[in-house]
Parts: sequence; structure tokens; C-alpha cells
Amino acid sequence: MTQVTQAAQVFGHGGGVHSIKVPIPDNPLGHTLVYVVDTDRGPVLVDTGWDDPASWDTLTAGLTALATSVTDIHGIVVTHHHPDHHGLSGQVREASGAWIAMHAADTAIVRRTREAEPGTWLDYLTRKLTDVGAPEAHLAPLLAAREAGRLRTLPGLRSALPDREIVPGELLDLPGRRLRAIWTPGHTPGHVCLHLEERHPADLPGHGRLFSGDHLLPGISPHIGLYEDPDETEVTDPLGDYLASLERIGRLGVAEVLPAHQHAFTGAGGRVRELLDHHEERLTGLLALLATPLTPWQLAERMVWNRPWEQIPHGSRSIAVSEAESHLRRLVKLGRAEAVGGSDPVTYIAV
Repeated sequence: MTQVTQAAQVFGHGGGVHSIKVPIPDNPLGHTLVYVVDTDRGPVLVDTGWDDPASWDTLTAGLTALATSVTDIHGIVVTHHHPDHHGLSGQVREASGAWIAMHAADTAIVRRTREAEPGTWLDYLTRKLTDVGAPEAHLAPLLAAREAGRLRTLPGLRSALPDREIVPGELLDLPGRRLRAIWTPGHTPGHVCLHLEERHPADLPGHGRLFSGDHLLPGISPHIGLYEDPDETEVTDPLGDYLASLERIGRLGVAEVLPAHQHAFTGAGGRVRELLDHHEERLTGLLALLATPLTPWQLAERMVWNRPWEQIPHGSRSIAVSEAESHLRRLVKLGRAEAVGGSDPVTYIAV
């Protein structure tokens, strides 16, 4: 990977592909790697970064360092709807007239969020956390925010509505490039990876390059929680979706992975195997914890995280419980755990 300029924020990956490290405010991930792909009709972005003035300044300065401008952007391909990926898409479109493409499942989330009354999300989250056994001390800040009307500051409430659909298996409309969409649900229902079906510029062995979004990262296991939908009636299986998607990516045999966080890397097949093994080990560990009935909250408290439970911030605890729930869903679907009848809040036990 070759550094170009802009205080180490812009990098060249060869073959008309660059990345810009766009900061994420107050987040341990640090930045989103926004990729700039040259096409015959002008640059196309893969993701855009968080909607924040400093992020916008970094993105526009990076484009200037690449001898282009935000006004020249031809299109935006969004790997998934999360605000560190889709946040600046609307502002880029306003400046350039670029199209925005996203998978239909994530576009539905953007539309639903835009149309919902602002309190809907907090009401839903509070109800869900109550159902999984969250203590009153965890619920209190959410109830206070609802009462105080501090709702429109939540990220993603007014994200830009995409105007093109990413269709899995099809080549995207990038003149002069071969970029194929691969549907990889798990992190979100509509997450996509993007396979650049072109010879690697450094002739690395393998089949092209992969813009992997948050699906495949070199040193982080992506968050796999429940697909949040206040009107959800179907019992989804996000972890099952993710594991199947990982195997699909592993079969591509790409030469290099260009992820949305950390750094580009080779050895995609080995990394896929590591993640598959990680989740199998975690499922096995959860079965041991479920020797006695536990609520999802109690299970999350006992799981191994990157720090002790007592040190995990409030918002991150909600995310951790969602991840515990996704693993429980997987165990139940596999017939390895079940809900205890009559328990309230519901508890689960290994079978």
C-alpha cells in the first residue's frame, strides 16, 4: 500500500483505487476507509464516512489531494446503512449530483427510520431491553432521553435515501470497471461486498480484489446483533446469515481484501476460517454458560468481551446484549438451546 499525501490520510492501492481515512468521532474504530475508484465517467466512492464536519473536511481534502473534487463524484456505492459508512452520502450527492446505490434490505431500513416518529427507536430499544432482563439502572438513561426529547441527535435518523438498488450478482454501473455485488447479510440485512474482477495491479495471486465493508476485517470480529426492526414478525438468524456469507466470500479466492476499517490485507481464506472458528468456539462456550437458565442480559454479562463487563459503556452494553441474542437465536435454530417455558423475562437453557 503506497502513501500519497494529506498527512497519511490518503493511500494508493494501485489500479485506479485509493482510500481516504475519514475519522469517526469518539469511536475506538478511529476511521472509515472510504475508497475512491476511478471510472470512465469520474470517481466513484465506496462508502462515505460519518456525518460530521471534521469527517467532511477530511474527505474533501483527500479528494483534492487526489487531484479531484467532491463535485466530480459520479456515484456512491454503500456497503451498508450504518452511519460510519452512509453518513456523508447525502452531502456528497448534494455537492455533485452523484447517485447513491444500496442493497434493498438496507434501503428499507433507511426509509423506515426516516419515516418513523423520532421516539420510535428509543421506545423499541427500551421495550427490547426490558424483555431481555436489562436492569432498571440501564433503562433509566433511555427513559430520561425519551422524556427530555433528546431524540433527533441520534445518528442515522435522516440518512439519505438511495436512488439505485444494488442487485446481488450483477455488475454495478461503473464504466470501464468490473465491480460485482455480493450479498453478505449478517452485520446488516443488506450488507454487500464488492468484487473488483480485475487483475491485481501488483499481480498478487488470486481473483481480483474485494471491498469488504465490515464483513471481513483483518483483526476485528464484526458485530453480529439482531436485525433491529420495530415491526419485525419473522424470527431472523443474523449469525447464521453471517456464517453462510463468510463461506461464500471464502470461495472467491480474492488476491487482496480492501476493508472499511483497519488496513488492506491478503489471505482472505485464512481470515474467513479464523472467524468461522471464532464463532463456533463462542457458541460452544455459551452452551457451557447455559447449563443453568439465563436471560440474554445475564448471558451477555458472563460472555468474554474485549474488557470486563463493568468497564463496558452504556451504549456498548446494549450492543453486546444484541450480539448475545444473535448467538442464542443460532443455538435455538440448531436445536442446541431452548427458551424456558413461563420465564419472565425469558431465560434460555442448553439442551
